[in-house]
Amino acid sequence: MRTTRKRAFALVAGMSTIALLASACGGSGDDTTDEPAGDGGTETTDEEITLTISTFNEWGYDTLLDQYMEEHPNITIEHNKFATSNEARDQFNTSLAAGSGLADVVGVEVDWMPEIMQYSDQFVDLASDSVEGRWQDWKVGQATTPDGKLVGYGIDIGPEAIAYRADLFEAAGLPSDREAVAELFGGEGATWDDFFAVGDQFTANSDVPFYDSGAAIYQGMINQIEAAYEDPESNDIVAVDNSEVKDIYDTIMSHTDLSAGLQQWNEDWVNSFQNNGFAVMLAPSWMLGVISGNAEGVTGWDIANVFPGGGGNWGGSFLTVPTQSSHPEEAKALADWLTAPEQQLVAFQTTGNFPSQVEAQNSDELGTITNEFFNNAPIGTIFAERAAAVTVAPYKGPNYFAINDAMAQAINRVEVDGTDDAASSWAKWVEAVQAL
Repeated sequence: MRTTRKRAFALVAGMSTIALLASACGGSGDDTTDEPAGDGGTETTDEEITLTISTFNEWGYDTLLDQYMEEHPNITIEHNKFATSNEARDQFNTSLAAGSGLADVVGVEVDWMPEIMQYSDQFVDLASDSVEGRWQDWKVGQATTPDGKLVGYGIDIGPEAIAYRADLFEAAGLPSDREAVAELFGGEGATWDDFFAVGDQFTANSDVPFYDSGAAIYQGMINQIEAAYEDPESNDIVAVDNSEVKDIYDTIMSHTDLSAGLQQWNEDWVNSFQNNGFAVMLAPSWMLGVISGNAEGVTGWDIANVFPGGGGNWGGSFLTVPTQSSHPEEAKALADWLTAPEQQLVAFQTTGNFPSQVEAQNSDELGTITNEFFNNAPIGTIFAERAAAVTVAPYKGPNYFAINDAMAQAINRVEVDGTDDAASSWAKWVEAVQAL
């Protein structure tokens, strides 16, 4: 679940420059159609129109949308950024039910994409020659109906590393260099036991909590389970009876002494970045912009090229075009352009959203990208290797988002609110899941 608090993020300084490739979008000089590069022949108009796009968090689109409007002077783009994925989903469901109110281009998170697929008739088919081979088959499959309709263009994926405060590690007598920290966590053979053991070492020598949120650690662990909540064949809910889910929950509950007891995205969590609130957090690539925005002015952050269990992916989004759109062809052309490899490399350079496009992942440019805020970490190389380490693409059915959100609430009742013990909060989660 990617529910990120809205912040004002500056462009990440110190990154290598990637040229924006000019698209062949110029007008023809008459009133005939205008065909943007990579749109597979989509016909668009030269009339003055306004397109709306809705996303959440920071996707690195501000500069790109300005560029698109410069190249398409007849198009004005209005961008609505929701504070969290949950808020975007709530507005989406309300507007879909009402039959109006959705943007021309709507950003959708992977965890609630299965819900969208149940209403695929409410979305434009985005298939075209220009996007053939743009993504891995598994990414395309997440947005393709059984009869072959492509409902969403893939944006990013969320390969995970470990972000840490090198200065706090050093103060606790632990290695602080990113390569040494990766080995401290277990290197290529890193396990969750290793992760918690490092936490024990750190907290034994520091008054700072080890990690920010038990719910966030749960997220990293559950994303390594192939079918945690629903049966891939029937979509029957199996979460309550899945021993792997209970084992992960119990593990989180047994290490609450390592947690800062914060709820990600709320005000206390945001403020904690400025006051040494914790030393470590699991960091999918898109989290880099969140950290650097919240921790502006704070020094010491770095990234270790390691993840417990070998590899994990948290997040990944899509652009869709609802049939509610008054300008579906122009909306499709914009979504096509934004998800082309060239633009997604720029988005990664800006906010850390790791591209899901094969060409972008294999580009020479990716390996040159560094991040000054994270001690000039070679984020292109680190997250390319983290992406290659991902071996499990969890099955996410139509109830995945609701079940996972209920689990985050269960953990927060214990860690954040203190209203329940582990057993009673688990019982409430079981009740919520059974009510589905």
